[in-house]
Amino acid sequence: KGQNRGNNNKGNRSGSNPKGDKKMRDERPEAAPIEEQAEVAVAFLTGLLDAFGLEGSVTSRIDDEVLYLDITGQQTEALVGAKGSVMYSVLELTRTVVQRKTYGAPRMRIDVNGYAERRREALKIYAEKLADQVIEEQGEVMLEPMNAADRKVVHDAVAEIAHVRSFSEGEDPRRAVVLAYEE
Repeated sequence: KGQNRGNNNKGNRSGSNPKGDKKMRDERPEAAPIEEQAEVAVAFLTGLLDAFGLEGSVTSRIDDEVLYLDITGQQTEALVGAKGSVMYSVLELTRTVVQRKTYGAPRMRIDVNGYAERRREALKIYAEKLADQVIEEQGEVMLEPMNAADRKVVHDAVAEIAHVRSFSEGEDPRRAVVLAYEE
Protein backbone atom coordinates (compact mmCIF):
# COMPACT_ATOMS: atom_id res chain seq x y z
CA LYS A 1 0.00 0.00 0.00
CA GLY A 2 1.20 3.52 -0.66
CA GLN A 3 2.90 2.64 -3.95
CA ASN A 4 1.46 4.14 -7.07
CA ARG A 5 1.95 1.79 -9.97
CA GLY A 6 -0.47 3.48 -12.32
CA ASN A 7 0.56 5.95 -14.99
CA ASN A 8 -1.26 9.02 -13.77
CA ASN A 9 1.67 11.21 -14.83
CA LYS A 10 2.04 12.73 -11.34
CA GLY A 11 5.62 13.47 -10.59
CA ASN A 12 6.67 13.00 -14.21
CA ARG A 13 9.49 15.50 -14.39
CA SER A 14 10.97 14.36 -17.66
CA GLY A 15 8.69 16.60 -19.68
CA SER A 16 7.54 13.61 -21.68
CA ASN A 17 4.03 13.51 -22.94
CA PRO A 18 2.78 9.91 -22.84
CA LYS A 19 -0.60 10.83 -24.33
CA GLY A 20 1.04 12.43 -27.35
CA ASP A 21 -0.89 15.68 -26.98
CA LYS A 22 -0.78 17.83 -30.10
CA LYS A 23 0.58 20.80 -28.17
CA MET A 24 3.76 18.95 -27.22
CA ARG A 25 4.30 17.56 -30.73
CA ASP A 26 4.09 21.02 -32.27
CA GLU A 27 6.68 22.52 -29.92
CA ARG A 28 9.86 21.83 -31.84
CA PRO A 29 12.86 24.08 -31.57
CA GLU A 30 13.49 26.36 -34.50
CA ALA A 31 16.05 25.13 -37.02
CA ALA A 32 19.54 26.52 -36.67
CA PRO A 33 20.83 28.75 -39.48
CA ILE A 34 22.26 26.85 -42.43
CA GLU A 35 25.75 28.13 -41.54
CA GLU A 36 25.50 26.36 -38.17
CA GLN A 37 24.18 23.24 -39.91
CA ALA A 38 27.27 23.38 -42.15
CA GLU A 39 29.54 23.51 -39.09
CA VAL A 40 27.85 20.43 -37.62
CA ALA A 41 28.19 18.57 -40.92
CA VAL A 42 31.88 19.45 -41.30
CA ALA A 43 32.59 18.41 -37.69
CA PHE A 44 30.79 15.09 -38.20
CA LEU A 45 32.58 14.31 -41.47
CA THR A 46 35.96 15.30 -40.02
CA GLY A 47 35.29 12.95 -37.10
CA LEU A 48 34.32 10.21 -39.55
CA LEU A 49 37.63 10.62 -41.41
CA ASP A 50 39.49 10.44 -38.09
CA ALA A 51 37.52 7.38 -36.94
CA PHE A 52 38.46 5.52 -40.12
CA GLY A 53 42.06 6.73 -39.95
CA LEU A 54 41.77 8.52 -43.29
CA GLU A 55 43.79 11.61 -44.08
CA GLY A 56 41.66 14.25 -45.67
CA SER A 57 39.86 17.52 -45.21
CA VAL A 58 36.27 18.66 -45.34
CA THR A 59 35.09 22.01 -46.65
CA SER A 60 31.61 23.40 -47.00
CA ARG A 61 29.90 26.06 -49.05
CA ILE A 62 26.34 27.23 -49.26
CA ASP A 63 24.84 28.09 -52.62
CA ASP A 64 21.16 28.90 -53.09
CA GLU A 65 20.25 27.25 -49.75
CA VAL A 66 22.04 24.01 -50.72
CA LEU A 67 24.83 22.82 -48.44
CA TYR A 68 27.75 21.44 -50.45
CA LEU A 69 30.31 19.34 -48.58
CA ASP A 70 33.59 18.47 -50.27
CA ILE A 71 35.86 15.77 -48.89
CA THR A 72 39.37 15.72 -50.31
CA GLY A 73 42.44 13.66 -49.60
CA GLN A 74 44.46 10.83 -51.07
CA GLN A 75 42.97 8.13 -48.83
CA THR A 76 39.32 9.11 -49.12
CA GLU A 77 38.39 6.83 -52.04
CA ALA A 78 37.02 4.35 -49.47
CA LEU A 79 34.20 6.84 -48.89
CA VAL A 80 32.98 6.50 -52.49
CA GLY A 81 32.12 2.81 -52.90
CA ALA A 82 30.63 1.14 -55.96
CA LYS A 83 28.76 3.74 -58.02
CA GLY A 84 28.91 6.11 -55.06
CA SER A 85 26.98 3.81 -52.72
CA VAL A 86 29.16 4.50 -49.67
CA MET A 87 29.18 8.22 -50.45
CA TYR A 88 25.38 8.20 -50.60
CA SER A 89 25.25 6.42 -47.22
CA VAL A 90 27.65 8.97 -45.74
CA LEU A 91 25.35 11.70 -47.07
CA GLU A 92 22.33 10.13 -45.34
CA LEU A 93 24.24 9.72 -42.05
CA THR A 94 25.42 13.33 -42.23
CA ARG A 95 21.89 14.53 -42.98
CA THR A 96 20.57 12.61 -39.94
CA VAL A 97 23.22 14.06 -37.63
CA VAL A 98 22.53 17.60 -38.87
CA GLN A 99 18.78 17.16 -38.45
CA ARG A 100 19.09 15.82 -34.91
CA LYS A 101 21.59 18.41 -33.71
CA THR A 102 20.22 21.51 -35.43
CA TYR A 103 16.59 20.65 -36.21
CA GLY A 104 17.40 21.74 -39.74
CA ALA A 105 16.87 19.80 -42.93
CA PRO A 106 19.07 21.43 -45.54
CA ARG A 107 19.35 20.20 -49.08
CA MET A 108 22.78 18.66 -49.00
CA ARG A 109 25.33 17.33 -51.50
CA ILE A 110 28.55 15.47 -50.74
CA ASP A 111 31.45 15.04 -53.10
CA VAL A 112 34.59 12.98 -52.50
CA ASN A 113 37.59 14.07 -54.57
CA GLY A 114 35.28 15.26 -57.35
CA TYR A 115 33.67 11.83 -57.83
CA ALA A 116 30.07 13.07 -57.58
CA GLU A 117 30.62 15.76 -60.21
CA ARG A 118 32.31 13.30 -62.58
CA ARG A 119 29.45 10.81 -62.05
CA ARG A 120 26.82 13.50 -62.74
CA GLU A 121 28.54 14.42 -66.01
CA ALA A 122 28.90 10.77 -67.06
CA LEU A 123 25.23 10.06 -66.24
CA LYS A 124 24.16 13.12 -68.21
CA ILE A 125 26.12 12.03 -71.29
CA TYR A 126 24.84 8.44 -70.93
CA ALA A 127 21.22 9.62 -70.59
CA GLU A 128 21.51 11.82 -73.67
CA LYS A 129 23.01 8.94 -75.67
CA LEU A 130 20.18 6.62 -74.56
CA ALA A 131 17.62 9.32 -75.42
CA ASP A 132 19.01 9.42 -78.97
CA GLN A 133 18.65 5.62 -79.14
CA VAL A 134 15.04 5.82 -77.86
CA ILE A 135 14.19 8.39 -80.55
CA GLU A 136 15.90 6.38 -83.30
CA GLU A 137 14.17 3.11 -82.33
CA GLN A 138 10.94 4.78 -81.17
CA GLY A 139 11.01 2.50 -78.15
CA GLU A 140 11.94 2.62 -74.52
CA VAL A 141 14.87 1.64 -72.36
CA MET A 142 15.16 1.00 -68.63
CA LEU A 143 18.36 2.08 -66.95
CA GLU A 144 19.95 0.23 -64.06
CA PRO A 145 18.53 0.88 -60.58
CA MET A 146 20.05 3.98 -59.00
CA ASN A 147 19.65 6.26 -56.02
CA ALA A 148 17.35 9.29 -56.05
CA ALA A 149 20.14 11.79 -56.75
CA ASP A 150 21.33 9.87 -59.82
CA ARG A 151 17.76 9.43 -61.07
CA LYS A 152 17.28 13.19 -60.84
CA VAL A 153 20.37 13.76 -62.97
CA VAL A 154 18.91 11.48 -65.66
CA HIS A 155 15.45 13.07 -65.51
CA ASP A 156 16.97 16.56 -65.76
CA ALA A 157 19.27 15.54 -68.63
CA VAL A 158 16.40 14.36 -70.85
CA ALA A 159 13.74 16.85 -69.73
CA GLU A 160 14.29 19.18 -72.67
CA ILE A 161 14.79 16.50 -75.33
CA ALA A 162 11.84 16.36 -77.73
CA HIS A 163 10.05 13.00 -78.15
CA VAL A 164 11.52 11.49 -74.97
CA ARG A 165 9.89 11.29 -71.58
CA SER A 166 11.37 9.84 -68.43
CA PHE A 167 9.77 8.26 -65.40
CA SER A 168 10.85 6.04 -62.53
CA GLU A 169 9.64 2.49 -61.88
CA GLY A 170 10.05 0.11 -58.98
CA GLU A 171 10.77 0.56 -55.31
CA ASP A 172 14.01 1.60 -53.68
CA PRO A 173 16.66 0.27 -53.74
CA ARG A 174 15.70 -1.25 -57.13
CA ARG A 175 14.05 1.93 -58.49
CA ALA A 176 15.12 2.72 -62.05
CA VAL A 177 14.55 5.38 -64.69
CA VAL A 178 12.75 4.50 -67.91
CA LEU A 179 13.22 6.59 -71.05
CA ALA A 180 10.32 6.25 -73.47
CA TYR A 181 9.54 7.57 -76.94
CA GLU A 182 6.54 9.85 -77.31
CA GLU A 183 5.12 11.55 -80.40
